[in-house]
Amino acid sequence: MANGKRRLVSIILAAFWLAALPASAHESAISDPEKSETVEALAAALKKHYVFPEKTVAISAGLRARLRAGEYKAIKAKDEFAGRLTRDLIDISGDLHFFVGVDPEWIADNKAESNPARRNARQTAELQQSRLANYGFDKVSLLDGNIGYVSFTYFEDPEYGSETAAAAMRFIENADAVIFDLRYNNGGHLEMAQFLASYLFSHDKEQQFFDYYYVENGKRIARGQWLLPTVPGKRMPDTPVYILTGSTTFSAAEWFSFTLQKLGRAVLIGERTAGGAHPVDRKPINDDFFLQTPIGEIKDPVDHGDFEGKGVNPDYETAARDALAFAHGLALQKLAVKDPRKRQEYDWLVPTLAVEATPFSISPADLQKTIGQYDGREIALEGETLVYRWRGRFRLALEPLSPTLFAVEGVRNYRLQLVTENGRVTGLERIEQSGQKISYAKTD
Repeated sequence: MANGKRRLVSIILAAFWLAALPASAHESAISDPEKSETVEALAAALKKHYVFPEKTVAISAGLRARLRAGEYKAIKAKDEFAGRLTRDLIDISGDLHFFVGVDPEWIADNKAESNPARRNARQTAELQQSRLANYGFDKVSLLDGNIGYVSFTYFEDPEYGSETAAAAMRFIENADAVIFDLRYNNGGHLEMAQFLASYLFSHDKEQQFFDYYYVENGKRIARGQWLLPTVPGKRMPDTPVYILTGSTTFSAAEWFSFTLQKLGRAVLIGERTAGGAHPVDRKPINDDFFLQTPIGEIKDPVDHGDFEGKGVNPDYETAARDALAFAHGLALQKLAVKDPRKRQEYDWLVPTLAVEATPFSISPADLQKTIGQYDGREIALEGETLVYRWRGRFRLALEPLSPTLFAVEGVRNYRLQLVTENGRVTGLERIEQSGQKISYAKTD
């Protein structure tokens, strides 16, 4: 964590997406004895760090049983083994926060506490990545009718991202309503959620946002996060707030949504969220593997509950892909009721929300070739919309760009490409913007 300080992190940049994919960076071979040693080291790490130590016996027993049954026998590479351990941890526990990865460099850095130069170099590289991602903020604008819109893909540590967050809030501070787009936000630092939420309440009374504890070095540390006494710029305590959610809204993004909903400060629109309520941290397993594991619990300030494994239910349920237009229209309608003088303007704008560019039209024959099972994932048809599904609950819409190439809802850095042989679909490729490809065989 930054400067050696404990930071409560609700997820580390889309780890649950990565857990569903074959890894790519560390392709070194792994022997059967190394697999056994890693499973035992993983069991020890779970016992030491997992927030629910009473559950670790059953989880570890499940992993050992799969090892004894030979389910890992055919695995040859460390990254493949890490991916399988991730899937099995989630399958056994039902906890979506688990992730096993291979990163010997990070583990060496983690152990080399006495080597500040090495640690600082890695931190500098991570901060450079955050800067290039604009600390998560990808779009800020004023929609028709003076509706502020803020889209961000993760919650950055406010030590580094607060200036960018404050600039976003300054841009929309005079809006008549605000829409936060968290449909594809995979979480991050809860402190950023606290920072942003503090703009939405008056400073003249105390307000708790989160009540939580975590385990550090065997000690239980209890904390609470409250309304910040000052924020850069203007507070908006009376501005209507709408939050867009999707099935891939995760962890800190869920807490931001859940708490503001509980406090009556925001209306949620979209789909039920992923259900990852617990803060996590990354812990070494051995010299090659690391474990991302929940290390604490968070409770809301109203009912002292959470949404682990259940997700956060929206106030208005609609497909994530339609949530922005729905929220925009709802905001306009509510404002028209609140201020009849603006009714004519808002009534004029509402019909324009339904207007969209004409998409590529895929033929019925090509549509039928596309639908099917692809190595643990599925392309299906919901009504007239193609959707990409995995793990039984995550789903994103597909937009055809050609008969075999598809854009993925809310995702900019990869597309899906059908693999065909002699006119027959034999597989699916995830094509990264960098050109890297990950293949999935068609299994039906």
